[in-house]
Amino acid sequence: MGSQWQTNNLSSTYLEGIRTAIPLADEHMNLMIRIARAWTPEVKRFLDLGCGDGVLGRALQQFFPTAEAVFVDFSDPMIEAVRRNIEPCTRAYIIKADFSDPAWLADLGDNARFDLIVSGYAIHHLPDVRKQQLYSEIFGLLKSNSVFLNMEHVSSATPRIEALHDDLYIDSLYRYHQTTDPGITRAQVAAKFYYRPDRIENILAPVELQCEWLRRIGFADVDCFFRVFELALFGGRKP
Repeated sequence: MGSQWQTNNLSSTYLEGIRTAIPLADEHMNLMIRIARAWTPEVKRFLDLGCGDGVLGRALQQFFPTAEAVFVDFSDPMIEAVRRNIEPCTRAYIIKADFSDPAWLADLGDNARFDLIVSGYAIHHLPDVRKQQLYSEIFGLLKSNSVFLNMEHVSSATPRIEALHDDLYIDSLYRYHQTTDPGITRAQVAAKFYYRPDRIENILAPVELQCEWLRRIGFADVDCFFRVFELALFGGRKP
């Protein structure tokens, strides 16, 4: 079930530009942390799934300094970025695993249970069937009364809104790339955005449908806390 887009080259591209240019990413992260602190004030162990550059998990470490942190991603560039970015801590564990396949659970160990599981822009590329399986696996990894929060790229209801989102993303990418390549044009940035290798597998699902999947699995207090165009923060609590 592995994805064709999960390559070291694309991971490096994400780290070098796309992650930095995600519109409203900081607002999403700050809101996620607020919700995590409100719902799970006594976090002893959390999982950052698809941790990318480790920025989200590092922020959680600051608010839950005594918690054991587990960072999971699938590529060497991501893993190395996490090693550079997280606070030196004997209670932080970094695991390389491909969660596009259920076999990733074996890498966590039999006793893996968490008070909080977060994911940031890491699940949207998976097919709908695998998304639902992964959400069920996450449910099984949570302790009772613990929380899953997912920052995600979701589908738009109409092509017009999809086009608005793409323009917003391209503008953000353009501003970012101008800092390192002042001669680059917006048209060049747009071409790279529309024809990037992972776009074929950039499988998106409506946030409303994904929230319904969470409810069917058994999550309570399911909600979409933030939605702007195709960017959403949603999740729920395991009773």
